[in-house]
Amino acid sequence: MPAINTYSQKCNTNILVALLKHHNIRRVIASPGSTNISFVRAVQNDPFFKVYSSVDERSAAYMACGMAAQSGEPVVLSCTGATASRNYMSGLTEAFYRKLPILAVTSSQHLGHIGHMYPQMLDRTTEPNDICKYSVQCPLVQSDEDLWACETSINQALIYLQDTNPGPVHINLVTDEFSEDNANAVRPKIQFIDYVKAGDNLPSLKQKRIAIFVGSHLAWPDSLVSSVEEFCKKYNAVVLGDHTSNYPGKYWIDSSLVLQQAHYRTDLAKVDVMIHIGEISGAYISLDAEEVWRVSPDGAVRDPFKKLRYIFDMEEEFFFHAYDSLKSTAGTDESYYNAWKEETVSVRSLIPELPFSNAWCAQHTVDKLPKRSILHLGILNSLRCWNYFPIDSTIRCYCNTGGFGIDGCMSSLIGASLVEPNKPFFGVVGDLACFYDLNSLGNRYVGPNIRIMVINNGIGAEFKNYSHIAAKFGDSANPFIAAAGHYGNQSRTLLKHFAEDLGFTYLSAENKEEFIENIDLFTDENGANKPIIFEVFTDYHEESEALKAIQSIVVDRKSRVKGIAKKVIGQKGIDLVKKIL
Repeated sequence: MPAINTYSQKCNTNILVALLKHHNIRRVIASPGSTNISFVRAVQNDPFFKVYSSVDERSAAYMACGMAAQSGEPVVLSCTGATASRNYMSGLTEAFYRKLPILAVTSSQHLGHIGHMYPQMLDRTTEPNDICKYSVQCPLVQSDEDLWACETSINQALIYLQDTNPGPVHINLVTDEFSEDNANAVRPKIQFIDYVKAGDNLPSLKQKRIAIFVGSHLAWPDSLVSSVEEFCKKYNAVVLGDHTSNYPGKYWIDSSLVLQQAHYRTDLAKVDVMIHIGEISGAYISLDAEEVWRVSPDGAVRDPFKKLRYIFDMEEEFFFHAYDSLKSTAGTDESYYNAWKEETVSVRSLIPELPFSNAWCAQHTVDKLPKRSILHLGILNSLRCWNYFPIDSTIRCYCNTGGFGIDGCMSSLIGASLVEPNKPFFGVVGDLACFYDLNSLGNRYVGPNIRIMVINNGIGAEFKNYSHIAAKFGDSANPFIAAAGHYGNQSRTLLKHFAEDLGFTYLSAENKEEFIENIDLFTDENGANKPIIFEVFTDYHEESEALKAIQSIVVDRKSRVKGIAKKVIGQKGIDLVKKIL
């Protein structure tokens, strides 16, 4: 008789079973039904699990309460569709208020059946506030993106089930028609995410290549900077991110230029562990990390890199201090840091003469920004362009990457400037962002410490960049996708009159020479007694050419050979050189 495979053909069921085993959750109370056959078949034939039966789901939920309270361990409930899950509500309410770790796994038909009069199909997408503290939907897995989402959701549910504030959790597991398990099926490789809190044993970093990736981050206290510097000394690590990371310490690497090369991938981007701190990043850079460790006092599962291995529910400083204390003396090996420094200097030295553009303006402004000033950048193009050029470590930089909209860039700058009226606050925005938020310039609290550079190319230049999907549509993308021609269509007087009538000093530039003539006044922290608007008129074709030039500084051997082959002999040439390479 062939061996019974303990993993169902249903990929989401496979993931759930594997993660239950990884988190050492053994006890299951199963109620009869059709949609939960795949899950029940998987656990009943696996000696790891202790499975109990209850025909009555209401009774099953209360059995789970008693079992969890007595054993101190999580208990899984499994039911089918129709009203089966409704009968869990009383017991889950009990578990919620007693903080008992009950996992309700409700199996379901395809979610698209909701509301279409399918028999035995109920809506489980919204739960009462006090029957579970967390609920996830796990549809069928049809793609790699589905696989990642399912793994991450179930990991998060199981972490919340057993964290410092335990309580019931719900997983709605979508299934389709059951088919008998394949005896030769291979257990899928599952992404395991573990939860680490203060006082737990810490995973080892021995013999690891480590990079700290910082998303947007508020100003760093000196004590946190010191603990990170000590960590980097002891573990031969570096700190990566973008200007909004705001890390002022020694081990910072301005990596955007290197990591955004379109035809080159540095080997330095390969790391064993990426330590992820901070919030949403607009850098659009990533490392080739084997695994990611997320450190945040919110203890939440955040997996933008799809390599999450650990959640460290603790303050950043506590994390770094804890690892610092594991090594009594600092190491002398700074080879990884030095290699990054050499790489960035080398690539930066190859930057060509750029067309007149946002990137060119950034290149010729960053060194003139006063120390300890504040810089606010518009999302996407302005943030991207200015990240290519290093700024002084005393300058704090911010961008509205939380909601990632163009609607409040200048308002955020103005609000920040009111806190420290004696410090210069600089902003860089595109024309669409400027006019979207134009009424903010009329606020009577706007002070002379405000300096706003408006890159006016008369269009949503992001959609015209060579690498954007909309660029392939050519001029047909202009009227609607890229919203060309609004707000005076690059009028030379519209913003000028508006700004001057509100008491601003107005500057403008149509070319590199005019920009250079005005930039010193714009950046002079003591030379103005009025706020300044500096309108820079660029052409979106040159914006795209500048971006292409700066992202094509380095071409590795494989990309260069493939490019030549494709140009000369087409796809067959590429196939041929693959064998050579």
